[in-house]
Amino acid sequence: MPLSRRTLTESPATRAPSRADEVYAQVKRDIAQFKLIPGDRFTENELCERLDVSRTPVRQALIRLQQEGLVEVLFRSGWRVLPFDFDQFEQLYDLRMILETTAVQRLCARDDELPSQELQALAAIWLVPTAQRSSDGTQVARWDEQFHSTLVAACGNAEMSRVHSDVTERIRIIRQLDFTQALRIDATYEEHGKILKAIRAKRADQAVMLLKAHIQSSQTEVRKITLHQVFMARSK
Repeated sequence: MPLSRRTLTESPATRAPSRADEVYAQVKRDIAQFKLIPGDRFTENELCERLDVSRTPVRQALIRLQQEGLVEVLFRSGWRVLPFDFDQFEQLYDLRMILETTAVQRLCARDDELPSQELQALAAIWLVPTAQRSSDGTQVARWDEQFHSTLVAACGNAEMSRVHSDVTERIRIIRQLDFTQALRIDATYEEHGKILKAIRAKRADQAVMLLKAHIQSSQTEVRKITLHQVFMARSK
């Protein structure tokens, strides 16, 4: 059965999210939306009361966020939101660039037909008339992730896909900011469309050049937006 827009945006869950998963997602969302900003302190009890959960899932969620470098535990003083580690994000974007450009090169070098179902599903989202484009930043952010992960998965290397999925998870907190502005949403449609056309034509050099420019542009904009949002949140 061909992939559809629904297939691309709603990957089946292998298990129901736990309470710890829900707390993790909520706190991470609070940080991404600058409801919690670098330097903010909070306690486990405060989270328990606000989210109406017990301490165990809160502790599990915070340990996970600590491992991702988003919060730190303070001796007898609760937890603190850490500054964004842009050096780490730069390294993750570099790794993402290597994985995605390698995947595109392999796709274009295939002697057989390209995986048409995957590419047709991407075309159904990104190669549409301007009037049919989504202006929903949250939706476009999900589609953007699926665009890039689908290209990596289509090259057929499961380990590359696994590493790419991990990188995607770790940069999601700032990457989604790229879709808070209409101009960036329009640019993503244009850039994805050009990349997809080059891949379908098996023009590897052009596809890689376009992909690199696309990722670098997003990386630059995200850093500027993040710094601005932190400044504005602190000024309130």
